Amino acid sequence: MKYNEISHFSHPQHKLKFEYNEIPFKCDGCKEVGIGSRYKCSICDFDLHMHCAIPSPSISHPFYTKCSFQFLFRPPGDKPRYCNACERDVTGFVYHCNSCGYDLHPCCAKLPMVLDDGEVKLYLYRKVSSPCHKCGRKGRSWSYRSTCKKYNLHVACVKDMLVENWHELYFGRGKSRKLETRIPSLKNTLQTHHKKSKGKVKKCCEMAGLAVQFVISAVLGDPTALIAGVVGSLMSKG
Repeated sequence: MKYNEISHFSHPQHKLKFEYNEIPFKCDGCKEVGIGSRYKCSICDFDLHMHCAIPSPSISHPFYTKCSFQFLFRPPGDKPRYCNACERDVTGFVYHCNSCGYDLHPCCAKLPMVLDDGEVKLYLYRKVSSPCHKCGRKGRSWSYRSTCKKYNLHVACVKDMLVENWHELYFGRGKSRKLETRIPSLKNTLQTHHKKSKGKVKKCCEMAGLAVQFVISAVLGDPTALIAGVVGSLMSKG
């Protein structure tokens, strides 16, 4: 099988070709935002996340050890459903557990349990007791948490950030922006932990910026897209 070109049941009229592009897209499978790697029909402007284009028929997940999730091309039943990872609506492709009723977006189902570039390490948790640095609330959705436990970001908040800024990110893609890590609420929180050393504050804020890039890229379906300018523009908003 040629993985740079595939046939897909959701778009039978044309083959989909693999491409990497840092312009954000809306996946025509799960209806969620994506960036980086995708399968695309350039004739129809049809895009699929990697996880949606080549899904696993069934998966298990460490957070739900008694569940077996089956891949479905639409949510089961007639009632509105939401993803148990990010709490956003499920309107397209989904992994569904018939016995417990849980649902996971394909990209949420495949979120790495650990994000690590050798300097920054983040762990995925189902629930954490500390507040999120974006919304200030505890609980809510799955979260990525730093090794030092000083930094926490809800998967749901990352999704919210993307949706809030979608129009500017997509239509303002021609503008070049400097990659920044200026998230005021996050920076101030980090500084309260490291009042004694200015150097340590700077270093910790830089690491927090990298952490946000990691999480955003993973939620968008491509953990390798860490230097995307669109990620920098999202992070620079304050």
